[in-house]
Amino acid sequence: MAEITIKDIAKQCGVGISTVSRAINNHPDINPGTRKRIMRVIEETGFIPNNSARNLKRTDAKCIAVLVKGITNPFFSSMIQMIEEETQQNRYALVLRHVEAKEDEIDVALELEKEKRLSGIVFLGGRFTHPEEKLEKLKIPFIFSTIGIDSPERIGRIKFSNIAVDDKLESRKMTEYLLGLGHRRIAFVTERPEESVGRRRIEGYREAFAKRGLTVPEGFICYVQEEVEHFSMENGYLTTKKLLESGEDVTAIYAASDTLAIGACRAVLEAGKRIPEDISVAGYDGIELGEYYHPKLTTIKQPVEEMAKKTIRVLLDVIAGREEHRQIVLPAKLVVRESTAAIRES
Repeated sequence: MAEITIKDIAKQCGVGISTVSRAINNHPDINPGTRKRIMRVIEETGFIPNNSARNLKRTDAKCIAVLVKGITNPFFSSMIQMIEEETQQNRYALVLRHVEAKEDEIDVALELEKEKRLSGIVFLGGRFTHPEEKLEKLKIPFIFSTIGIDSPERIGRIKFSNIAVDDKLESRKMTEYLLGLGHRRIAFVTERPEESVGRRRIEGYREAFAKRGLTVPEGFICYVQEEVEHFSMENGYLTTKKLLESGEDVTAIYAASDTLAIGACRAVLEAGKRIPEDISVAGYDGIELGEYYHPKLTTIKQPVEEMAKKTIRVLLDVIAGREEHRQIVLPAKLVVRESTAAIRES
């Protein structure tokens, strides 16, 4: 009989791998009923959580922590699964930690470093600007994945690795594509510019307009609601609904993630509009759901498998002393599907 894994437990309980990890680690950030259900399944299956934080009690434990900001984004779920597989193959334990939108991931990492016996840290999502004095406090190797660093000149002063696509370039590519279809009133649904990848993707959006000598229409950069998970379908829906109810005449909506875009689609359809005949909708990330949504979602597809594998391999190489820290920029791909079309002449 095959050995039961944390992935099997997650599937049986209908939750994500990170939720199972939080239940095992007795983390407060989980619904008590969900924890009880997970622990019951663990007991019934005889699953031994040998890759949980319990292993850290052993003095010889080797553990990688993954801090995830934006846990509701399926893009990260795919990466977490691949990272877990890579760490298991290299005989490392894995601790997953959900970082809330208003939490500083470096503060969380510093606390986790005190609590656990860690060999390295992976940051998935989150901000790309952090005070140097904070980064210097981390005494173990760490890597920012999916988040481009803010300034290349910092490399060398603070040792860390980074793997991401060029968010500004890819965002400009999507906006140029929509402009090429004749759209000029393109709304952009995103996080605020001081946070996360929001700033870079806004910059790319603005650059595409400027390149054609155009100005972004006033009020067409729509910031998600702070009190709702930022990159969730719910926030995409609520933010787009507010935009459409304002009476703005938009012909296209570009969202900073596929989850936001899918939420936006619901708001468009509820407003009695057709996609793409009345309003085109495009996203960013390339999650599997976008390919099976109706209409299929046009998106910027990030190389999730390559990004996940390079993330953990680079970190393990640094931990083992085989390689120095590296900064890697991977190409993304514009995938045109059914949710976008040329603007119709009135």
